[in-house]
Amino acid sequence: MLRIAIAALLGAISLTACAQSKAPETTTAAAPAAGDGAVEKRVRDALKQLDPNFSPDYIGAAPFAGFREVVVSGQVLYVTDDGRFLLQAQPYDIGKRALATSEGLLAYRRKLLSTLPHSDRIVFAPPNAKYTISVFTDIECGYCRKLHQDIAELNRQGIAVEYLAFPRMGLGSKDHTDMISVWCASDRKAALTAAKSDRPVEAKNCTNPVTMQYNVGQQLGISGTPAIFAADGTQLGGYLPPAQLKAALERLPGASGSP
Repeated sequence: MLRIAIAALLGAISLTACAQSKAPETTTAAAPAAGDGAVEKRVRDALKQLDPNFSPDYIGAAPFAGFREVVVSGQVLYVTDDGRFLLQAQPYDIGKRALATSEGLLAYRRKLLSTLPHSDRIVFAPPNAKYTISVFTDIECGYCRKLHQDIAELNRQGIAVEYLAFPRMGLGSKDHTDMISVWCASDRKAALTAAKSDRPVEAKNCTNPVTMQYNVGQQLGISGTPAIFAADGTQLGGYLPPAQLKAALERLPGASGSP
């Protein structure tokens, strides 16, 4: 199957944010292509040669000429407009010194994030926050814990943190069960802080958003935590110290506000 093959091909370059961070992305306008519908059909037909059941989550203009940007199983691929070549590496914009991302891809991510209600997030926010980041987190990941230790400083710098659950060990794991207990606690913020500090959290079960948030995280291509998204859909990567995170947000014209 194409999805399995792509997952194997991309395994070496997938984001593993708990071990390392990724450079911020930036929006780069792509020149409009003539006959976009015909080009998209050509790309779809080419991919179906690899797998007749191929069904992309998104296809749009790439941030550089001659390619379509394709999202499948959360992974971003690039296919030439003639449908002949498929590339796995995300391009780097030398002029802007950041990974290139199209507005179409950012809009796709914003739409996915908007399906996760703010009431289901665990929020640490200062009054009148200038920036809000959505952070897919795990209670055991070392860099997730390091980011949580920075919450006070992030809030001081005007950054609100909205946590979403992403149990790295998968659904049905102890990690998943423990995160359900956090989200079912009467005080989610205290429970999350306790769990990230290796303190026991009372086992609980309830109607909870953990599975839904995890599934959306997979659609976004998350394979490591923390995974940080700005309001405009830019994935800022894994852990960044507060000053670097704020600087990255300041460079993004659409980062103010909430995802």
